[in-house]
Amino acid sequence: QVQLAESGGGLVQAGDSLRLSCTASGRIFATYAMGWLRQAPGKERDFVASITLPSGLTSYADSVKGRFTISRDSAKNTVFLEMNSLKPEDTATYYCSAMEHPRSGWSMWGRGTQVTISS
Repeated sequence: QVQLAESGGGLVQAGDSLRLSCTASGRIFATYAMGWLRQAPGKERDFVASITLPSGLTSYADSVKGRFTISRDSAKNTVFLEMNSLKPEDTATYYCSAMEHPRSGWSMWGRGTQVTISS
């Protein structure tokens, strides 16, 4: 199992930036990818961005392409989500997640960090 801990959420204005961090501990060597998903009140949890740990391949939801960047610091077992040009519709609880292999889906979760964008 992998334990995930997020940090970096907060309340900012539209157009501002935030950086989320997710530090992993435990069986990190058995992790294929890490990513961020978000859930707004009354809505489903949606994919935001992911990065594979062996090769660093990234993937983004269309709604955040060009504004968000996911990256990793392998030495610190940490994944970051740099969020720029934030919009009110980005308001959500952001969850860090991990995937053991491509067919396992997002199976490990952090507790989430709240991101609120005021207009």
